[in-house]
Amino acid sequence: MSSLSRELVFLILQFLDEEKFKETVHKLEQESGFFFNMKYFEDQVQAGEWDEVERYLSGFTKVEDNRYSMKIFFEIRKQKYLEALDRDDRPKAVEILVKDLKVFASFNEDLFKEITQLLTLDNFRNNEQLSKYGDTKSARNIMLVELKKLIEANPLFRDKLTLPAFKASRLRTLINQSLNWQHQLCKNPRPNPDIKTLFTDHSCALSNGTRGPPTNNVPLAGPVPKPGVFHPLGGHGLFQPVVSPPPSAIAGWMSSPNPSIPHAAVAAASPGLIQASSSAAFLKHPRTPGGPGMEYQTADSEHLLKRLRSGQPDEVSFSGSTHLPNIYSPDDLPKTVVRSLSQGSNVMSMDFHPLQQTILLVGTNVGDISIWEVGSRERLALKTFKVWDISACSMSFQTTLVKDATISVNRCAWGPDGSILGVAFSKHIVQIYTYNPAGELGQHLEIDAHVGGVNDIAFAHPNKQLCIVTCGDDKTIKVWDAVSGRRQYTFEGHEAPVYSVCPHYKENIQFIFSTAIDGKIKAWLYDSLGSRVDYDAPGLWCTTMAYSADGTRLFSCGTSKDGESHLVEWNESEGAIKRTYSGFRKRSLGVVQFDTTRNHFLAAGDEFQIKFWDMDNTNMLTYTDGDGGLPASPRLRFNKEGSLLAVTTSDNGIKVLANIDGQRMLRMLETRALDGARGYSEVVNAKPAIAGALGPIANVSASAPLVVERTDRMPQSMSLGNLATLDGSRAADVKPRIDTTEKIKSWKFADITDSSQLKTLKLPDSLTASKIVRLLYTNSGLAVLALASNAVHKLWKWQRNERNPTGKSSATSVPQLWQPTNGALMSNDVNDAKPADDPVACIALSKNDSYVMSASGGKVSLFNMMTFKVMTTFMPPPPAATYLAFHPQDNNIIAIGMEDSTIQIYNVRVDEVKTKLKGHQKRISGLAFSQSLNVLVSSGADAQLCAWIIDGWEKKMSRPIQAPPGHQTPLVGETKVQFHNNQTHLLVVHESQIAVYDAQLECLRAWYPRDSLSAPVSSGIYSCDGLLVFAGFCDGAVGIFDAESLSLRCRIAPSAYIPASVSSSGNTFPVVIAAHPSDGSQFGLGMSDGAVHVMEPCDGDAKWGGGTTTTVSQENGIPSSSQPLETPSR
Repeated sequence: MSSLSRELVFLILQFLDEEKFKETVHKLEQESGFFFNMKYFEDQVQAGEWDEVERYLSGFTKVEDNRYSMKIFFEIRKQKYLEALDRDDRPKAVEILVKDLKVFASFNEDLFKEITQLLTLDNFRNNEQLSKYGDTKSARNIMLVELKKLIEANPLFRDKLTLPAFKASRLRTLINQSLNWQHQLCKNPRPNPDIKTLFTDHSCALSNGTRGPPTNNVPLAGPVPKPGVFHPLGGHGLFQPVVSPPPSAIAGWMSSPNPSIPHAAVAAASPGLIQASSSAAFLKHPRTPGGPGMEYQTADSEHLLKRLRSGQPDEVSFSGSTHLPNIYSPDDLPKTVVRSLSQGSNVMSMDFHPLQQTILLVGTNVGDISIWEVGSRERLALKTFKVWDISACSMSFQTTLVKDATISVNRCAWGPDGSILGVAFSKHIVQIYTYNPAGELGQHLEIDAHVGGVNDIAFAHPNKQLCIVTCGDDKTIKVWDAVSGRRQYTFEGHEAPVYSVCPHYKENIQFIFSTAIDGKIKAWLYDSLGSRVDYDAPGLWCTTMAYSADGTRLFSCGTSKDGESHLVEWNESEGAIKRTYSGFRKRSLGVVQFDTTRNHFLAAGDEFQIKFWDMDNTNMLTYTDGDGGLPASPRLRFNKEGSLLAVTTSDNGIKVLANIDGQRMLRMLETRALDGARGYSEVVNAKPAIAGALGPIANVSASAPLVVERTDRMPQSMSLGNLATLDGSRAADVKPRIDTTEKIKSWKFADITDSSQLKTLKLPDSLTASKIVRLLYTNSGLAVLALASNAVHKLWKWQRNERNPTGKSSATSVPQLWQPTNGALMSNDVNDAKPADDPVACIALSKNDSYVMSASGGKVSLFNMMTFKVMTTFMPPPPAATYLAFHPQDNNIIAIGMEDSTIQIYNVRVDEVKTKLKGHQKRISGLAFSQSLNVLVSSGADAQLCAWIIDGWEKKMSRPIQAPPGHQTPLVGETKVQFHNNQTHLLVVHESQIAVYDAQLECLRAWYPRDSLSAPVSSGIYSCDGLLVFAGFCDGAVGIFDAESLSLRCRIAPSAYIPASVSSSGNTFPVVIAAHPSDGSQFGLGMSDGAVHVMEPCDGDAKWGGGTTTTVSQENGIPSSSQPLETPSR
């Protein structure tokens, strides 16, 4: 066989392995004889599959080939013979002797006679040479060691024990290249060819429907047409991807627990209880997982991304296990030291606030807890350890304290919404504090939880009730009511102190994983039926477990007593280790800690460094030493966005590392702090009620006296996507006490009627003018992207120059309408059955601005922003997509609003609609996620709002938007929604109003068109800092409102930016409005005539409406110079 043919076999082997054709893979290995899979051979020997063992070997060698081969076959057949004797199966032993071992008699007759004589013994172990023969399993393992040595020494196996090195999905890549080359040779290349088959050469059809000449007739001389862009052969093409269904990790064994049935019977529930397509449930096969064996290379998720970044042309995506590229890169990891905090004692545990991305909770080895605002480097709270009520504690705890008063924090953690926090101590107790954004800590619960140390604490929501989960040295796991402190469950079954707990849920089933210091992993339901699994963790010592943020992938990290560390991903459907990550020191100094972020990266502290891994790659991705000073095994914790990473230092401190997003967030915090120092006055004169997961504090049981300790002040924390204001983001129940005689300053709204009163720029456009239906800034702020009604995208990029040294978008610097060098347009697929000016269009941009997902009534397209080429298309109409929103924790999950009024939750990686949400009567016009509320809010052309719980996608509530006063009939028409940076207030925009709603979809305040802004509202959006609302109107005017009160700050008349020649020719107005991602005063307008304008205040005005101020009396909290607000009744 030629060298190329041999290599083709290797490519086919890789393809079959990626497609999970396991039996076929091994059959081809055996028949070709090119690759001996030692892992498969070992598995078959250990399983005693002797016929398969010899069949597989026969593809590589025969008994008579050489002395190594003869010895290999002899050892296998001898083992088979001894096992038959051990089973006392004499007839089988005689058969093996005659058929299998007699062949060796001609080479060593004495040996054959000695083997034959074993038949005469009652126990062959009476033979001196076999006296040390143990059980079958150990004998097979001993034989395997010998067989491996023989195989490695056998020259017939030379160069057959390892696979050649080549990239993942290589066969697919070659097919992609072939299809692209065929398309280059087309006489009439179409921009979006539809590949139906690989059986014949590709040729684009002519415009009249006929086919072009065969590609093999096309001469290779002369210029080659530029390649078009193919639809991928995948989910909608020839080859459907072979993708395992989402693992029903707990579904099978938890479906219908029955106390009368043993655990094994529960695990092996009837097929009706388990999805037919699913693998066995995670807890179905209790066994100790073996280490991962040799596997073929799997798809490299970064390969396409790297190719795009390097500027190489896109290829056809030949689907299968190849997915859309991840949009993350190592640059997204926080590796730059931006803050150093001095804690003063050894840090034992850290946790970032779930909502306020720069608030860090810290526990130490002397029992202290601190709360840090890492942006300002300020310690907001410090609590030294003390027992709140010693009389309520057990005598054993009191005795322990008398003998040794030292105590350490083992674990501290925030509750799910950040309104409470829990601390687990090294002796007996846990303490629960209440916390709110006003900076108050309150003693809530003190629980004498375990005998000995409390090793871990976590929060869970079984039965939709907040609970506290603890574990301890007394070998138990306990669950406590988070309000009353009453114990609800005690789980017993571990034989060693329990080291960690990991509560989770799957398919609405709540459960807890626990690990003990003997390496045992167990899982528990919230019942009294005992543990469901019993696995061994790698290392058999201290192990912690954690899910990825989206809850789909399970990891564990631990260290053995000998210092060997193990970071692994678990295959939940099998209960086995899926992959083991390499890169640890051979002997770690201390127990290695780890964390996950962005559903894509892992990090662990080892060897005086922080090491990072891509979840899909077992090799270490990169590392950082944090500029030195880290302990041997530093502790670490990401914030929820993954933009900051806190790590412990050897000098009792903490370093905070940041990526570019984190650095930008901290810079904005510093800027805001400076602004606040100039003009911030304390307005909160009353203590706010403590609310949150526990409800109002009045409902809290008096198990511990309420002792509220106010810190000096609590600067508002923020994240890059959560830049709430100092004044505007206070919790809704914080009501400032206002003296009616107090004088305050209030803005009069400015009326801008001339272009000299603002900075405005109409962006240059040489393309065909068509109504702008979608408009957005890139996340970097360097460009503006518009989608027109003719399905064409337009991208304007600003260049660095003397007037604009940063290259950021500006109304004083003219950008370039950017296109690739080949002049290609970025055009959506269109639905010929729909009118060209139909406004059904949607668009979403990746976080790194590399890709844009878009639709204009046809298929949804994914474009490369550098080349303008279509990477893939999906979701062909009907129905058409009308709105796109990325899941906040997983960019592979997209909520897609549809024209038929449904919302499809779509996984782009596996090309699968996970679920459809039904609750609207007309097409979807808006979607907004709130990570803190764990909801998706949708709006439609029916003027309805619906809230969906992200976990399980159940409808939480729905209601129509509030009609203006005097409006009798229910409202209809396009309705848009957007969450404020505080993630709790919702901006609702309808032609009849601009309104702010709360988490219960109750209208807090509304503004209705009137006076100088009497035309219907066309669009509206929050400014990036959450201080303003920008709104467009159907007469061409623009209104700028205060986000907190919805009072009008500034009106921009059409005459200020629309030329008279344009305004006289018809009604031109802003169809869509976009806010700059980092400049709170800049916005863009997409116009009905196809123009795009960028606007900023004049240089003399730092903010919109900054021209005049007036001092007025405050009446009912509304400045008399502002327009009155209509606050609807509840």
